[in-house]
Amino acid sequence: MLKIALAQINPCVGDLEYNAKKIISNIVKAKKAKADIVIFPELALTGYPPEDLLLKPHFIDENLRYLKIIEKESKGIIVLLGFVDKYNDKIYNSCAFLKDGKLRDVYRKIYLPNYGVFDEKRYFAPGSLLSFYTFKGYKFCVSVCEDIWRKGFVKSLAGKKLDFIVNISASPFHLGKISMRKEVISELAKRTNAFVFYADLVGGQDELVFDGTSMAVSPSGKIVSVANRFKEDFLFFELDNNKKYPAKQVSARQEEDTFSALKLGLYDYVNKNGFKKVIIGVSGGIDSAVVAAIAASALGKDNVCGLIMPSRYTSQATFADAKTLCENLGIDYKIININETLDVYLKTLWPLFGKKDGTKTEENLQARIRGNLLMSYSNEFGYLVLNTGNKSEVSCGYCTLYGDMVGGFGLLKDIPKTLVYKISRYINHIHPKPVIPLSVIRRAPSAELKPNQKDTDSLPPYSLLDPIVKLYVEDDFSLEKIVKKGFNKKLVRKVMTMIDVSEYKRRQAPIGIKITPRAFGRDRRMPITNKFNY
Repeated sequence: MLKIALAQINPCVGDLEYNAKKIISNIVKAKKAKADIVIFPELALTGYPPEDLLLKPHFIDENLRYLKIIEKESKGIIVLLGFVDKYNDKIYNSCAFLKDGKLRDVYRKIYLPNYGVFDEKRYFAPGSLLSFYTFKGYKFCVSVCEDIWRKGFVKSLAGKKLDFIVNISASPFHLGKISMRKEVISELAKRTNAFVFYADLVGGQDELVFDGTSMAVSPSGKIVSVANRFKEDFLFFELDNNKKYPAKQVSARQEEDTFSALKLGLYDYVNKNGFKKVIIGVSGGIDSAVVAAIAASALGKDNVCGLIMPSRYTSQATFADAKTLCENLGIDYKIININETLDVYLKTLWPLFGKKDGTKTEENLQARIRGNLLMSYSNEFGYLVLNTGNKSEVSCGYCTLYGDMVGGFGLLKDIPKTLVYKISRYINHIHPKPVIPLSVIRRAPSAELKPNQKDTDSLPPYSLLDPIVKLYVEDDFSLEKIVKKGFNKKLVRKVMTMIDVSEYKRRQAPIGIKITPRAFGRDRRMPITNKFNY
């Protein structure tokens, strides 16, 4: 029998000392529990993804220096650890095999992903050799993340008669990803008739969130042990080829997983970057309500400040809802009426432009005044401004540059409006009583920048818009293919045009957490100057 530990840790990119201490503490924990092997995630020592830190030779050298320190802790236990190896002036995404206080072997990742959020061929050279080990009569091999997603890797194991396969991973979360992983790992286990031990990172890193969900899968393809999602965990598994293990259920939970990903991503972004508090423009609308509720849950109510900024176009209902939300959450809030500031702007500009009422200029001025006030709070107190724009609006450019697009972090940037509503209901469900006023959820969305304004004045209903955005942005469907799905051709062309011409805005938007399979920025990179139509 082997006792195997999966150390699902949350490292910090570039903080080699912090990461090494965390790794060592988990090795000590594994040894106290009399584990034979402890497995850490991909690039656990450096954090993932280290991006252009990998171009700094002294960063690579420091990573190797800390590996030497960790080596000494491997007396009495096998440690499998992700790090950056250097050989013949090339660097490799690698797994260290540490035993008895020494580095015994290095496996170098063979298949380097270079799609979506991954850019590994920019930095790493591919490995070429598989690594096989025998310990206490058990034969096993090691792989790194992408390896097990490739048919070539599985074929290379044919006829090897392994007892188990280790996969160390840094697999970012998006909706549907946990189910995809489950299928890949289960298929690998069945094809090789071996157990698979999958150790994944957890935590937030800029736009990415790693959910963890480390697992042990039996040769029948069933998950027999699984770690928590979205939190650090330490999973022990006693491997006995003669024992039968009951299956564990791992199911998709859209709203819960999205909420947890946003919460973890925000918490780590704020804390790893040294912020103390955040500030949010609370409008009385659904987006700012959801952002404020997630922030209060992630950071604690004392670390969240709301700024309510009504104008002459703000209804009494939304103004009241903004205050009620802040009071329900227990967050501090301030009220600044922007009418006088708006009048000064208009008085200054109308002689130059010719006096006009109800123009787009006047609408955008309100958004930019609010943006200035939020950024002033950031300057004065060091608060991080949380942007509240959602993916539906950002897709179509239904937002104002240097106005409601300001902020240091866009929590809902990759969340379609229809999903925002689902999350709002989930938030109310997990509280003893609703914290987001029901009137906010039921009210037709409006920017309230002119009388009787509704989002549908400029956009299709979100129930129509969001599926079109998904098909065009995430699935790369053409105009004709989307129309064949049953959508009106004129409507589809309008939406696609809005998306295309708004690329310049998105380049200037704050970063935000990746939730869908294809997010703007890291995933989707379109030229601003672009004459290709649909």
